[in-house]
Amino acid sequence: MHSIAKFMYFKIMGWKLDGFFPKIDKCVVIIAPHTSNLDFLLGLLIRKVLNEEFNFIGKKALFKWPYGWYFRWQGGMPIDRTKSSNFVSACAALIKSTPKIHLTLAPEGTRSKVTKWKTGFYYIAKEAEVPIVMVAFDYGTKSIKFSNPVFPTEDIEADFKGYRSFYKGVQGKEKKNM
Repeated sequence: MHSIAKFMYFKIMGWKLDGFFPKIDKCVVIIAPHTSNLDFLLGLLIRKVLNEEFNFIGKKALFKWPYGWYFRWQGGMPIDRTKSSNFVSACAALIKSTPKIHLTLAPEGTRSKVTKWKTGFYYIAKEAEVPIVMVAFDYGTKSIKFSNPVFPTEDIEADFKGYRSFYKGVQGKEKKNM
């Protein structure tokens, strides 16, 4: 699958990698801008190109028969997303209890246009005591860009300013959702 994915990604689709994913066992990966369902498919392909496991969370209902096996095979992990559960603590506990996990999240929380990112990824990384790795899917340059791992500090405003600057100029698939 690795060779097929590389051929598809580089030769057929014409994408390139800008940097590399760090060799760490645990982190929160934020992928932005998230503007299209195609981002998920590109993410699945990138997993194979990099030969690296990435995980995502989904509501428990997605992991039931008949599709549950597929989502687990693709790195999915079920989580209770109801209002009564503490989503941040549940994700942090999942990270702490898993030997190797690269938990991917979209900071926008949706594919629709937003004016402000959600903060859950920040607090998940903070509570789990793991770094954040930023990944940009830039459809304008057809490149995937990676950051170095960064730990959240006590200054959320400064941290978010740094995160946003990493994504400056990056174009999502659907420009109307940016």
